[in-house]
Formats: sequence, structure tokens, C-alpha cells
Amino acid sequence: MRFVAEPAFVLHARPWRETSLLVEVLTVSQGRVGLVARGVQGPKRQPLRAALQPLQWIRFDAVQRGELAGLSSAEALDAAPRLVGEAMLAGFYLNELTLRLAPRDDPQPELFAAYRHARERLRAGESLAWTLRRFERDLLEAIGFGFDWSHDGDVAVDPAARYRLDPEQGPVRVLSDRGHGDRSSAATGQALLALAQDAMPAAADLASLRRAMRGVLAHHLGPRGLKSWEMLGDLARVSPARLAMPDPQPDTGTS
Repeated sequence: MRFVAEPAFVLHARPWRETSLLVEVLTVSQGRVGLVARGVQGPKRQPLRAALQPLQWIRFDAVQRGELAGLSSAEALDAAPRLVGEAMLAGFYLNELTLRLAPRDDPQPELFAAYRHARERLRAGESLAWTLRRFERDLLEAIGFGFDWSHDGDVAVDPAARYRLDPEQGPVRVLSDRGHGDRSSAATGQALLALAQDAMPAAADLASLRRAMRGVLAHHLGPRGLKSWEMLGDLARVSPARLAMPDPQPDTGTS
């Protein structure tokens, strides 16, 4: 297969052998694609190396004969967002989650659009928590694991109730007599309705989405979690107040 002037976002790049890189990108036509960029060391290849940084929007040419495609050229289509602090971690999370859950060589135009929107929201400094919750919702929908956020089976979600998120069925109401543990990791009905309507909820409702959504993602990720979750947990132990941590769990508003 040949890629010609293919738009893509760079998800990950790592050194390979002495002068090359292994690069994962998210494309419009083929979803996640693995590339081999050979001979990228040296001053004359600096523009190519710069174009292959995570979060970069590029256009590339390549030929795929096996699992990986051989990159022949790539150019940056804009300047990647300059992120620092929690926003940088959010960008790392965005890429890692996409890398782990997006299938390879499977067209995902909806996911490509969702990634593009999330990337621009990070650039614009919009709410990190809301940006990532929306992307998680759109990612699950794009890869076939989405559900109706506004209904518990055939019953409309009650904005005053709390719901756990079943990875296969969606919202399931948590009864008040089921114990504090269930309710503490459940989302408010108001938060779920806001997510369904793509309308940012109040801060407390938005915070309730984090753990509920993490349970769904952990189910699809399997036994190996995300490095970004571990990093956020480490930072929380060092400075829980700065990260607005509710407890010592590896959990913040960003992922």
C-alpha cells in the first residue's frame, strides 16, 4: 500500500537502531499506522525529526509492504501545541490512550476528527478535564464501544441520581443502600446528561466522571494500565495539593 500526502497526527516516536525512528501515527484513511523513518540523524535531517514529534500534524509519503510502512518523506502542517505542566501530561495521555485502543490499519475518520478537536482544545488552554472526558467518549464511540450516556437501559438518566458505568451496557444506577464505595466511584446523572449533550457540567459533576470513565477504559485496556496514570499518581504523591487530588489514588482531573 502506498501513502501519498497522507494527513496524520504523530502519536509516538522512539529510536530504532542507530539512525532511525519507529513512529506511530493516526491517519484519516487507515487509522493507526506504524512507520519506519530511516536515517533521520544528522543536521540535514533535523526538519524531518522535528516533524515526527508527538502531537505534530504532518503530511507524509510512505510505502507499506508488511506491518510497518517505510517513510519516504514527511512535513509539518502546523506548529505542535506548546504544552507545559498538567497540559503536557494531558497531551501524553491523549496520545497513549489513542495508541493503546485505536486499532491498526482500520480507517477511523471520526477518531481522527475527535483527536484533532482535542489537540486544539489543549492548545487553546480549555478545561483539561472536560477536554479529555469528551475525547474518551468520542474514542469509545469511534472504536465501537460507545453507549447511550443518557439512559440506564430503557430508563432516562435521573440528573439527581448516581450511576456506575458498565463497560458493555453503559449507565447503571447506584442505589443509596449499596454502600459508599460504589457511590464514590460513580458519576452523577447530571454529568452523564451533560456529556450526552456535549455541554460542560459544573465542576463537581465533571469531577465525578473521571473515576467512572476510568473503569470503562481500564476494562478495554486489559491488565496493563497506562503509563500516564502511573506518572500522575507519582506526581500526586509528591504534590497532591497542586494536582487537586481528592485522595492518594493515581487519579487527577486530567486523566
